[in-house]
Amino acid sequence: MHSLHLWAMATAATVAAACALVGTLLVVRRMSLLGDAIGHAVLPGIAVAVLAGGRPGGPLVFAGAVAAALLTVWLTRALKSAAGLADDAGAGVVFTALFALGIVIVSTAGARRDLDASCVLHGILELVPFDTIRLMGVDAPRGLVSAAAVLALVTAGLAASWKLQVFTAFDADAARAAGLPVAAVTGSLLAATAVVAVSGFEVVGAVLVVALLVVPAAAAELLVRRLHHVAVVAVGLAVAGSILGYLAAWRWNTSAAGAIAVALGLEYLLAVIVAPEDGLVARAVARIRYAARVAREDVLAGLWRAEEAGRAPPAAHGPRPRLAMAWLRVTGGIERGAAGPVLTPRGRAEAEMVVRSHRLWEAWLGRHADVPLDHLHPPAEFVEHHLGAAMRRRIEAEVGRAAGDPHGRDIPPEA
Repeated sequence: MHSLHLWAMATAATVAAACALVGTLLVVRRMSLLGDAIGHAVLPGIAVAVLAGGRPGGPLVFAGAVAAALLTVWLTRALKSAAGLADDAGAGVVFTALFALGIVIVSTAGARRDLDASCVLHGILELVPFDTIRLMGVDAPRGLVSAAAVLALVTAGLAASWKLQVFTAFDADAARAAGLPVAAVTGSLLAATAVVAVSGFEVVGAVLVVALLVVPAAAAELLVRRLHHVAVVAVGLAVAGSILGYLAAWRWNTSAAGAIAVALGLEYLLAVIVAPEDGLVARAVARIRYAARVAREDVLAGLWRAEEAGRAPPAAHGPRPRLAMAWLRVTGGIERGAAGPVLTPRGRAEAEMVVRSHRLWEAWLGRHADVPLDHLHPPAEFVEHHLGAAMRRRIEAEVGRAAGDPHGRDIPPEA
């Protein structure tokens, strides 16, 4: 019994890996909807081929699926050129119409050829281990063998054309100007999409094929940046999601395709949360770090201005200034003095750069903007936390430092 489930998981994982490889390029080229369209629109081609005597996974079915995929692309481009529809709108019109046509064909004539609309939508992953062929002395599922062949074909094709695919994906106009066959590269990608869609239809159905084409690659794009890393991570996420989803379906006795699609969605949600640059956690950490830096720099600048004016150190009011002052004590930016906190040499150097940024920006605004003197402080108070050394030097070269800021105060030199 467990061996049957292992065969089913292996089949799902193999289909998932092939879909994720192709889906990586679809997502990077912002052609996910066209991949979705092809994944749905091959249904009438498959249905017609099966009714004509073809076997799912056989050459006649493959030819029918490719023909339907090419028809989808041609109709989408025809609607764009003739009716002015955008690519996404045209793809939406075409794939819904063709998918509905496929459902009608399956519903009306499928009974004569053992075609079931629900199997088309959800697949028959649970029954895959019972349809076997003898291969090297082992009864292997036919779906796994065909999926493995498709995975090997897609991997070899992408390895051979990877540089062309990458060039076309990131700058199609430059690739065309360089004399590369952009149309052929795009056509091969769409043909690969049709191939993996056909290999996955019988096993996991239309719903999961679309999810496997889009979701793992979209999640991987959040986690890594280099395209070959995206492809590797997408394959890993697709395989992991297919295995976890199948185990969940086995545990709770539900649809395997639906459970795998849910697992993929949860993976994407997790990627949104933990993505190193754009994830929710990374953004929250960046906001906290920014707020802490602003509070620290405000405390340092306040102490420096108090020293400049000969006043007593300002008291910290509120939790942020208190936390910033405590952190500065720990890190050596300030130390205890007789009248309160005082700047250390390290803290004074950092404070001078904050004050320098503030006063240089006030000087620049005073020269170029018709702003009253009492209105210069708020924008400078924001900008002082963002000016780097190079920008400070550029502003100083334009406005000069000797004259001071518009209020007549000295501008500290660059450290």
